[in-house]
Amino acid sequence: MKPGVPEQCTERERKTKQGTLRPMDTSQNLDDRHWTAIAGRLPDESFRFGVRTTGIFCRSGCPSRTPDRRNVVPFPGSAEARAAGFRPCKRCAPEETGADVATARLIDRAAALLAADEPPGIAEVAREVGLSRFHFQRVFLRVLGVTPGEYLRARRDERLRARLRSGSSITEAIHDAGFGSTSRVYGEPVLGMTPGRVRAGGRGERIAFATAACSLGAVLVATSERGICAIELGDGDDDVETALAAHFPHAARVRDDAALGVALAAVVAVVDGGTAPDGLRLDVRGTAFQRRVWNALRAVGPGQTVSYGALARAAGSPGAAQAVGAACAANRLAVAIPCHRAVRENDEPAGYRWGLARKRALLEREARAR
Repeated sequence: MKPGVPEQCTERERKTKQGTLRPMDTSQNLDDRHWTAIAGRLPDESFRFGVRTTGIFCRSGCPSRTPDRRNVVPFPGSAEARAAGFRPCKRCAPEETGADVATARLIDRAAALLAADEPPGIAEVAREVGLSRFHFQRVFLRVLGVTPGEYLRARRDERLRARLRSGSSITEAIHDAGFGSTSRVYGEPVLGMTPGRVRAGGRGERIAFATAACSLGAVLVATSERGICAIELGDGDDDVETALAAHFPHAARVRDDAALGVALAAVVAVVDGGTAPDGLRLDVRGTAFQRRVWNALRAVGPGQTVSYGALARAAGSPGAAQAVGAACAANRLAVAIPCHRAVRENDEPAGYRWGLARKRALLEREARAR
């Protein structure tokens, strides 16, 4: 360190005194409009702001702690902030295009917190990402298509499945996954089958499967002795076979292209042509409620959509739109049970096990075919 540079200086101040960093331009004036947006964390893409004490610049709406107004200097854009010697914030990514980038980063961070083995409460996560609980609920739903509570429950259910399939005892798996009691698992439509059957993971079953290329990547069709038990979509054969193995880890999984040729061709025709899946014998595995939702979905024709609220009414459970969304997410039979036709009340697609891009593509093809 050069003589005369105090130990307590910030890194930015030290570099400035040493002549390795350009002094900041503090000639800009912070008006009330800028400060209202910054203090209220309101998205405003018309400017960026730097913080003199940290040497960082952000976009309005950044979830970081609100700085003192006297330390804030606004800029027309990222280039001007860079030229003045500020570096970009890693939380709100001010140099990336669009405010949605920052929002997506924020929700990704929140989702990671909720996916932990011992997740914090939703209110705590909201505070961690710098939002009120009400606003956090709305933004989370808009970005991911499910509420934080639904996401938390889905991750908990996934942990339970993983622990059961790893060989843990049923009681241990239920406790480790975060359930308060075994009665909640047996009394709620959590797994779509008994914990014992999930723990078996297909043990004793022979699952035949075949794969093929399709316009959405790769498709896999798997059958049990009762019918088609899985239809998976993915980027390639490895993706779809991995998904099948995760669902039936202990089953005897056997490739049988000859036996499944007709069924596989029929599914590819549905994916590529947007037609109805006729004549497929299905082995549908789910709770009574899930089956009601899936039956209601099968009544929705190609080229049509249905809201989650309307599905709840059709399934005989008005007001259970959130549970309907969870039932759609639990579907393992892509296109045969057309959960891609379930949309929000504003007719916007949201949430799909096999990716939102595939959901949009399926809906567009069906609309053209119709």
